[in-house]
Amino acid sequence: MKFSGFTDKDFEVFTIDGLDERMDALKKQIRPKLEELGNHFNPQLASLTGDEMYYHVAKHARRTKNPPQDTWVAFAANPRGYKMMPHFQIGLWESHMFIWFALIYEAPNKVEYGKVLEKNIDQIINQIPPDFVWSTDHTKPDAWKQQTLSKADLLDMFTRLQTVKKAEILCGYTIPRETATKMSGEEFIDKVDSVFKTLIPLYKLS
Repeated sequence: MKFSGFTDKDFEVFTIDGLDERMDALKKQIRPKLEELGNHFNPQLASLTGDEMYYHVAKHARRTKNPPQDTWVAFAANPRGYKMMPHFQIGLWESHMFIWFALIYEAPNKVEYGKVLEKNIDQIINQIPPDFVWSTDHTKPDAWKQQTLSKADLLDMFTRLQTVKKAEILCGYTIPRETATKMSGEEFIDKVDSVFKTLIPLYKLS
C-alpha cells in the first residue's frame, strides 16, 4: 500500500470550531486515511490474532454538541462493533498519534481479563518495551510510559479493571505530532506493524 502519512493539516482539524464544521473536515481530511489503514491492517491482524477481524472507522454519531477531540480506526473480531471486544486502534489527537490494544468499559470480560493480567504481570513487564505507554481512560490523551511505572502501579491498574465498573486498560505506543508529520507513509506503516506485533501477546491473554 502506498500510504501518504499524516500532515499538520490533519492535526489542525481538531482546532476547527463547531461540531458540523469539524465533522466535515474529519470526513474529508482524515477518514479516507483511516479507511486506508483499516484495509491495510485488517488482514494482517487477522493473521496475527488467528481471529477474523473487522475494522471500524469512528463515526462520532452520538455527538450533538461537542466536536470530537480525537478520531481513530478500531479492529475487532466482531462485524457489528468493537467497544465490547478486546480491540486495536490507530488514531490521533491534536497533539499525537496513538496505536493501542484496548479493553474499554463496555467489555463484559473485564474482570476475568484483569485477573489474567495480574497473574501474568512478570511476563507483561518483560514483553512490553519501556517506551510503550499505558492508559486507563480512552477519552483522555494522557498516558504513562512503562519505564515510569512500578510493578505496584501496573497491579493497581489490573486490580481496578476487576473492581471499578468504568475501568479500562490500554497499552500501546504514542507518536508526537512533530515526529508523526515528519514520517513518510512507509515509516508510519512500519511503526504500526511493529507495535501491533508487540501487543499481540496482550490480545492472546484476553
